Amino acid sequence: MRVTETAREMRAISESWRSAGERVGFVPTMGALHAGHLALVQTAREECDRIVTSIFVNPSQFAPGEDFDTYPRWLERDSKLLMEAGCDALFAPNVEAMYGGSSVELSPSGERVFVEVGEGIGGLWEGAERPGHFRGVATVVTMLFHAVVPHRAYFGEKDYQQLRIIQRMVHNLLFDVEIVPCPTVREPDGLAMSSRNARLSTEEREAAVTLSRALQAGASLVKGGERDAARLERVMREVCGAEPLIALQYAAVVDTETLSPLDSLGERPARFLISAHVGDMHLIDNIAVPPV
Repeated sequence: MRVTETAREMRAISESWRSAGERVGFVPTMGALHAGHLALVQTAREECDRIVTSIFVNPSQFAPGEDFDTYPRWLERDSKLLMEAGCDALFAPNVEAMYGGSSVELSPSGERVFVEVGEGIGGLWEGAERPGHFRGVATVVTMLFHAVVPHRAYFGEKDYQQLRIIQRMVHNLLFDVEIVPCPTVREPDGLAMSSRNARLSTEEREAAVTLSRALQAGASLVKGGERDAARLERVMREVCGAEPLIALQYAAVVDTETLSPLDSLGERPARFLISAHVGDMHLIDNIAVPPV
């Protein structure tokens, strides 16, 4: 597995593969890899000739007071996992290599350009809870796409709003890359896998599974004939409210494409979205709701 820290070298590697007629798959991550990340690599391995994974903890998607400084950085461990998974290249830049200096706000010339995300989809849910977050995500993914030049990029459905925003960005800005959504990978008890799970205490870890239980409680009501979004959201809130370690931010029934809140389920697919703080950790989850 080739390891590089510069966009120039990464692009040269990828372009050499593309020139040879090989399809390049890309899995962007912030490291602290778990089975969910490795499932993305495996899917890419099955569909592409060459696989690139990036590890970059992107400061521009963290707000002041969030866990950028304490986010786990396990590069040596992660490199071994990627090599065992059959990854061909690891792109692991530092902040200076990506942003041209120690600050993500200003380049050496005193200016910086960001990719802005519209309020329609970017201002909802995680966008409302974490202002500026999706601007940072869209900007760094744009930079990574230019460095890696992939044919396909693989994103987990666990970060569903991020996935929809990246899909829209690729469409609107005419990127020549196919976005491949991949199912959420869960622990045996149903908790969605996340790099932040490793930093939960034993009690917090036991409480965190409440998020997936709340989603499943809503899904069970749908199977029983419930269609009213307000009732479904109330049940999800009640499940979370019974767990004192859960500080719920939102539990929402939304349109699967626009992420706009729904009044009731109908002929279009929907999503249940949920977000909470468990201790100091911010966790999210979601499930698909088929048309009824």
